[in-house]
Amino acid sequence: MGVLTEAALIQQVRHDRAAGRSLVFANGCFDILHVGHARYLAAAATEADRLIVAVNDDASVAALKGAGRPIQDAADRAELLAALNVVDYVVVFPDRTAGRLLSLLQPDVHCKGTDYTVDTVPERD
Repeated sequence: MGVLTEAALIQQVRHDRAAGRSLVFANGCFDILHVGHARYLAAAATEADRLIVAVNDDASVAALKGAGRPIQDAADRAELLAALNVVDYVVVFPDRTAGRLLSLLQPDVHCKGTDYTVDTVPERD
């Protein structure tokens, strides 16, 4: 558990599925970790046996948030998230959206923060 490479996460997901565990997936930049993030992840963790958090890499955060971002590099953001008790696995990903990872991992549930609606979730398809 903790911060995993994509390949290691895929293996862990296979192991969890074989053990009958359900998976919930959350994603975001998490550039400035705040109480809203903690609440979002705590709520997401209640939806399945294991919580996977995908963190945008530095280049995708800069593309999404603009100049001067990210404030913290991806390794630090991932380590902070992995330290939260409710988080089982963290992976850093290079894409602007988590669609590719969602297709690859096929979690039972995908959770987004309350700043999204059904119509504004980039991965809604």
